[in-house]
Amino acid sequence: MLKKDSVNAAKKPPSKGGYAWNSWPAWVKGSSLLIIFVLLLILYFMLKSPEVNENKATWLWDASIIEERTDEIVMFLAEQKVNTVFLQTKESVSDEAYRHFNAEAQAHDISVHALNGHADWAYTEKREEGTVWVEWVKKFNQEAAPEEQFAGVQFDVEPYQLRRWEQEEQAVIAEWSANIEEWIQAGSEGNLYMSAAVPFWLDKRESPDGKSTLSRWMIDQFDAIAIMAYRDSGQQMYDLSKEELAEADELDKKVWIGAELGHTEEGEHLTFYRKAVTNMESEMETAAELGTKHHSFAGLAVHHYEVWYEKMKDDVSLVRKENK
Repeated sequence: MLKKDSVNAAKKPPSKGGYAWNSWPAWVKGSSLLIIFVLLLILYFMLKSPEVNENKATWLWDASIIEERTDEIVMFLAEQKVNTVFLQTKESVSDEAYRHFNAEAQAHDISVHALNGHADWAYTEKREEGTVWVEWVKKFNQEAAPEEQFAGVQFDVEPYQLRRWEQEEQAVIAEWSANIEEWIQAGSEGNLYMSAAVPFWLDKRESPDGKSTLSRWMIDQFDAIAIMAYRDSGQQMYDLSKEELAEADELDKKVWIGAELGHTEEGEHLTFYRKAVTNMESEMETAAELGTKHHSFAGLAVHHYEVWYEKMKDDVSLVRKENK
């Protein structure tokens, strides 16, 4: 027979910390497991590195080559993970050629943006030229099938190349800004994606209204900008672009980081022209990894298609020759 104390002890519930998992109700165990799973899932995504944005854009200046080499161009762009092309427009290339190229590119998930601009388009007296061009793109799109249309336009206006910039920088910025406002208005009426190629140092200049940097003002006006952050180092390319990327993060706009592949007299450190393809791609990957930290990063913009194609073709030829 059990003693009274033993009986009482047997009737006592376990202490607070002594409940066994097996004694928990099924619904409690299920809920606990679900909570643990969700917390682990959240922790995983918090610690996981973001997937590197490998998208690329490129400039194609000699539009005449699309009349005979569209298939070759589009195939190369697709291989290089290009999803945006800035294609120069000029009267000597037929509308039919542009329509065909745009359709072929779009079939490979590549959007084509009409490209134009001159240094003196920043001047008030040249404003109309830019506006007329935007109106031409709008008219082209109205007459083309959806898959044949330009997705947007890009302005390449670089007034700092002209002598007047050195003498009247603020006056030129004021005229340039007023022109941009009119072009943006014209483009928005045609539902065009508006972008501009800009130098990296605009964050060191004041906006026309004096309320921000000129780079922030530009980003606010356009849907996107392509920064000519031309260096032969991925880290330096990012460093020259990070202020604009941060501004675009705040404004919910997009930024391409530019890479130069062509010959330049301004210094070897500005271009990958004499660099091996492996070195170029490694540095571009570094820039992309750093850029991916910003949700505004649209990818790298390679300047330009013709030299890029030749560089890759020569590299492949060299490899084939060495393997013989």
